[in-house]
Amino acid sequence: MSSRQRLHDLVRLTFRNRASLVYLSLVAATAVFVAIDTLFVTHEDASLAGVWPLLLAAPTIFAFFIGGSMFGETVAGSAGFLYVALVLSVLIQSLALGLFVRLLRGAASPTRPQGA
Repeated sequence: MSSRQRLHDLVRLTFRNRASLVYLSLVAATAVFVAIDTLFVTHEDASLAGVWPLLLAAPTIFAFFIGGSMFGETVAGSAGFLYVALVLSVLIQSLALGLFVRLLRGAASPTRPQGA
């Protein structure tokens, strides 16, 4: 299998199935909600809207936090690290959903003889 075919399969599993699209749409809608809440809504105290994207990226984002803490507080505490970890976590989980859907479809489809 060529590297181009592998890349095509990864993209298909991450973005081109219903479960992954629903998950990515939910994450995008949450990100829009957080952006609107942060930019346009005034609060007397802190808003916890920013927690929702982290909850949608759990549990893989916690692995990034643990890995980032090994590089020191300067790296792990930066906003850039948080955003990169969030995006990578969401993409990893979308890929995992795609693999799970492929696994379920493979188990549900009956086996056919070769050439039939």
